[in-house]
Amino acid sequence: MKIRRLCLSFLLSLSASTGFAATKWDMPTPYADGTHHTQNIREFATDIDKATGGDLKIVVHSGASLFKHPEIFRAVRTGQAPIGEVFMGLLGNDDPIYKVDNIPFLVTSFDGAKKLYDASRPHIEKKLEKQGLKLLFSVPWPPQGIYTKEKLAAIDDLKGLKMRAYSPSTSRLSVLLGATPTTVQTPEIPQAFSTGIIDAMVTSPTTGVSSQAWDFSRYYMDSRAWIPKNMVFVNLRSFKRLSKEQQDAVLQAAKEAEERGWKMAEQETTEKTADLAKHGMNVTEPTQAFISEFSKVGQTMAKEWQDEVGPEGVEIVKGLNGG
Repeated sequence: MKIRRLCLSFLLSLSASTGFAATKWDMPTPYADGTHHTQNIREFATDIDKATGGDLKIVVHSGASLFKHPEIFRAVRTGQAPIGEVFMGLLGNDDPIYKVDNIPFLVTSFDGAKKLYDASRPHIEKKLEKQGLKLLFSVPWPPQGIYTKEKLAAIDDLKGLKMRAYSPSTSRLSVLLGATPTTVQTPEIPQAFSTGIIDAMVTSPTTGVSSQAWDFSRYYMDSRAWIPKNMVFVNLRSFKRLSKEQQDAVLQAAKEAEERGWKMAEQETTEKTADLAKHGMNVTEPTQAFISEFSKVGQTMAKEWQDEVGPEGVEIVKGLNGG
């Protein structure tokens, strides 16, 4: 009996001297290490590690290596992973609120995108909270441009093409443009182009560079049609299990990651568009006639979105316009 008490006393003193074991969070993310989103998230994880003295460690599983992109949201919601990142527009079928930043020409600048984010964030947070999730931060992509094998002279040149779709909004866009939407995730882009599965895509210069678009397309129209975002979110139960100090560290690191990520996105826009040109792609600006026709499609999608979302959509647009 005395030996057992001595052992117990030793274990308690050892526990007190060494502290509790560190909490480890596996974090699935959908994009490769070269993207600014993943680079920013790795800094976010490092900041938390430092702030908590190693008590909370986030292990980043990039490139959809832990869960495929369409599976990440459900994995975090059900507790299979405590934290994750997704492209917000991918969730448009779950709730139309997530389509907010995928509407062509609703905003075309980072200032506009930030106003839209500020107007929509409270609504997005409420949606996530109902599903047991908490929004930590969101970071934009560079503005979306059009990649094609042949030069575009008019919007009608997209009719009949097979266009990459990566969200409900881009599928709807393809239909409105008279193209055929074809779901292709980022890692599959080169093969999809080279095998004729798709003929065109609307995406960022970042994705164009990471997929080496110059190997399968010749033209990039810098249309800057919309500025979508990724969001990083956490399972609320997992978050509440953390100590107050750990929670504060996560929230502070998230705030810094959001500020840093927006700056990175602006820098990416300039650098990656230049990279496309350096690799021989024909980088062109859209004509006013092209923008006018494309904007009509955007107006249709904006109306459809407001009708689908209801009063929240009206409130978000009012907030965007300073109303």
